Amino acid sequence: MKREFNSFEEFYPYYIDEHKNKYNKLLHFIGTWMFLSFIIALVITGEPKYIFYAFLSGYAWAWTGHFFIEKNKPATFYFPVYSLFGDWKMFTEILQGKHKIF
Repeated sequence: MKREFNSFEEFYPYYIDEHKNKYNKLLHFIGTWMFLSFIIALVITGEPKYIFYAFLSGYAWAWTGHFFIEKNKPATFYFPVYSLFGDWKMFTEILQGKHKIF
């Protein structure tokens, strides 16, 4: 069932609830790091292929966590923009130690 959200602040608790398993969060974290690495490679080399690699790696790691660990559908399927913001907020919170991934 698709839910409706009026703001990102309203969406984010739902997003976190879809990421209960620390290993799913870890895979998201790895995917985001890889995304950043490929974007840096793009900036350094100017090779457009790194855009493809960035999105492929980011989504592959995250979706693996959802399908095989969390056993749910990624929020990206229903809320792509809010989900993208959620990924970055969760990544930042992991760096700040707010979520345990180890």
